[in-house]
Amino acid sequence: MAPIGTQNIFVINTALSQSRRRVFFMSAIVAFFDVALSVACFYGMGAIMSSSVWLELALIFVGSIVVIIMGAKLLKQNGSADFNADVEIPITKVIATSCVVTWFNPQAIIDGSMLLGASKAAIPPEYGTAFIISCAVASVCWWFIMPSVVYYFKSKFSDKAIRIISVVCGIFIVVYGCKLFISGIRLVRGTWLI
Repeated sequence: MAPIGTQNIFVINTALSQSRRRVFFMSAIVAFFDVALSVACFYGMGAIMSSSVWLELALIFVGSIVVIIMGAKLLKQNGSADFNADVEIPITKVIATSCVVTWFNPQAIIDGSMLLGASKAAIPPEYGTAFIISCAVASVCWWFIMPSVVYYFKSKFSDKAIRIISVVCGIFIVVYGCKLFISGIRLVRGTWLI
């Protein structure tokens, strides 16, 4: 998986700008969607995707556009370190954004399908349940520990540091989205010999 993903960026930005209660609530939502995606990938999403070129193309093109838009928004952020600002966004928006950065993130779906699908094929069937439970526990730990660390040390982040983080992550995500879009074009050309 890529070292900086859209889920991580979303969680880091939330931890830098919102209340502790909202950060933990968001962590629980992201962990839920991440575990659900892991289970889906482990039990066969890769097979479904590989059986339909149209589904794979839709995922790649729609996902690449979503990723580019997210990266562009990061590039436009002003990098303000006003930690007391009222940023209590509606819960429905938190849930929708968490869903989008997980289920509309082609990086997570493709990498998860390949990694977890391959793992399922490689381990004995009797260890499958223990393996996916271990993955779920690791996911939940990550999505609670990482934002907690960022939240408790956010006072160490200056406006300039936040701006640099936003720009670097924004560039990374836009470049990834563009590469994904290009890979979709290549898939179209390879599939229909354009």
